[in-house]
Amino acid sequence: MRNVCIVVGSRANYSSIKSVMRAVQQHPDLNLQTIAGASALLDRFGAVVDTVIADGFEIDARVHMIIEGENPTTMAKSTGLGLLELPGVIEQLNPDVVVTVGDRFETMATAIAAAYMNIPLAHTMGGEVSGTIDENIRHAITKLSHIHFPASKDAATRILRMGENPATVHTTGCPRIDLVAEIASENHRLPEKAWLEYEGVGGQISLDEPFLLVSQHPVTTEYGDGERQIAETLMALQELKMPTIMLWPNVDAGSEDIARGMRKFRERFEHGYIRFYKNFSVDTYVRLMKNCACKIGNSSAAIREGAFLGVPAVNVGTRQIGRERGINVIDVDYDRGKIIAAIQQQVAHGHYPSEPIYGDGHAGERIADILATAEFNINKRMTY
Repeated sequence: MRNVCIVVGSRANYSSIKSVMRAVQQHPDLNLQTIAGASALLDRFGAVVDTVIADGFEIDARVHMIIEGENPTTMAKSTGLGLLELPGVIEQLNPDVVVTVGDRFETMATAIAAAYMNIPLAHTMGGEVSGTIDENIRHAITKLSHIHFPASKDAATRILRMGENPATVHTTGCPRIDLVAEIASENHRLPEKAWLEYEGVGGQISLDEPFLLVSQHPVTTEYGDGERQIAETLMALQELKMPTIMLWPNVDAGSEDIARGMRKFRERFEHGYIRFYKNFSVDTYVRLMKNCACKIGNSSAAIREGAFLGVPAVNVGTRQIGRERGINVIDVDYDRGKIIAAIQQQVAHGHYPSEPIYGDGHAGERIADILATAEFNINKRMTY
């Protein structure tokens, strides 16, 4: 039985690895070990750990690694704190392989810890370009990893160009698309009151008419400009006054700037048409995406899941610059007039054909099978 240790550090992180966790849990030759850490443990970011447990996964360890402040300095310090805390937990669990996801600071801490401890490291969603510091972190983690699970052919090609052994690069698709594919096969809408009135604050909105789904996060390389950026998006929403569901930002540097802009907006304007949430379960969020009239902001979900679902999306600003995208996305600058025009265009257009750029819905099981059959040499590097 091979121990596979997966680190969950945020709501986006969890949605990006849930299907792998499930496939590992169900695999006869694998044992799942789960570490919850970073913002996944914090209530103000939705306490994602509670969702993980509700989904049937046991938490083997919790690692607190967030230093308050949400600025570049505390982000770097949080990475260091994660690197201080994770090795002891990983040593105690003694996994055969560690799996890390994407490009976040807790991902970097996990990668460095595993690499120095001579534990095979598997990396999902590597090889993608998106601009900002995320891309640099993602590529650095690729060079620390022993086995790669890119989501697309273009991403796999970039990993190979970095000099990685072709035998270690497996184009499995993105595990997030697995969940999207399952939900897309269902024909029913969300029950409203079961989730709509839970925890959220703001207006009492209805989904009986076209609604918007908004998620805008800080851009770490544009630190200090977040409040102005979110104000342009919020003023566009104020002009349109369509029923709107909006999430609070993630924990990256500049998060407080975004949150401050949202709080000021709530104090200044009547917003009965909009409701704010800390977090949704993966299933709820994907169902919201499937049924919304337009997805707005700078989350990669609009580009990755959005392409598969054909969701009309307006990508605001530079956070996803360079990322491979489908015909469902319109890119605009931080300008309320351009945002309004793009939303109106997308709502009028309606849904687009599905484009499986980032996977076909079977990434989790492919990754589990590879993790179960890979062989290790005495240095714990994988050979094939």
